[in-house]
Amino acid sequence: MENVIILGTGCAGFTAGIYTARANLRPLILEGKQPGGQLTTTSEVENFPGFPDGVDGFSLMDQLRKQATKFGARVEHAFVDRVDFSGEKKLLFAGDKKFEASAVIIATGAAPRLLGIPGEQEMYGGKGVTTCATCDGAFYRNMEVVVVGGGDSACEEALFLTRFCSKVTLIHRRDELRASRIMAERTIAHKKIEVVWDSAVQEVLPDEDGMARAITVKNLKTEEVTEICCKGVFIAIGHVPNTAPFKEILELDENGYLVPDSNSMVKTSIEGVYVAGDCADHVFRQAITAAGMGCQAAIEAERWLSEGM
Repeated sequence: MENVIILGTGCAGFTAGIYTARANLRPLILEGKQPGGQLTTTSEVENFPGFPDGVDGFSLMDQLRKQATKFGARVEHAFVDRVDFSGEKKLLFAGDKKFEASAVIIATGAAPRLLGIPGEQEMYGGKGVTTCATCDGAFYRNMEVVVVGGGDSACEEALFLTRFCSKVTLIHRRDELRASRIMAERTIAHKKIEVVWDSAVQEVLPDEDGMARAITVKNLKTEEVTEICCKGVFIAIGHVPNTAPFKEILELDENGYLVPDSNSMVKTSIEGVYVAGDCADHVFRQAITAAGMGCQAAIEAERWLSEGM
């Protein structure tokens, strides 16, 4: 039986691995369907502390992996699809394979909702299609971009992008924004933001170098299709937390995010089970905040184990 099993190899998972490994707990880290998490799809990360010139997302995750394994963490490829936390031993199942642990840190992350349109995947991550204005907005300084969505997140992305971009076009399927009133008013009133109503993006068009140059948009009322030139396409239609195996085992909110115990950011209602990163954080969703939660979860798990459970 393992002392600690960590689910996920993003910033939260590997940071938890570093701390539990340095506590001599020899953690087992299970990586799922996307080793390294969402950052591996980001060409350059400029806002992670310690890298003044930026760092490639894949390289950053590779460094975290090496740091965790240097201290004794072990990494194994397994996608956990079922758990049983009812007994003293925490049981995790990956197909026919079973794992046992005294403590579990869930850092399974979340996946951004995408549109599922032609050109999206081809230009996702460094070629013009992105899901994070905070991460990538500065790369589009003095350029025209579009934001897809109509909720608070979309409005926040659009407003943030006005700091860098010459023009921001917000595309929404309905004739009014779903965002809170103050966010909607602020967005519509901004001189750099143009809202295209009742419309859906049909395709992302590449230039000769395979970078985004424009999108096609269909008006859902008139069915007219138009082309909008842009260098960046920011998709802000929400995230899907990777929490399906924990449904009816742990508390989830209405959107499927794990809900920590009210007295802690990382404890759950089950002793010895902790959460960290984007699977429990739908507000910040940053690499550094995920790493911080991974640290907290590791320290909490180490303290619980040292107290004899």
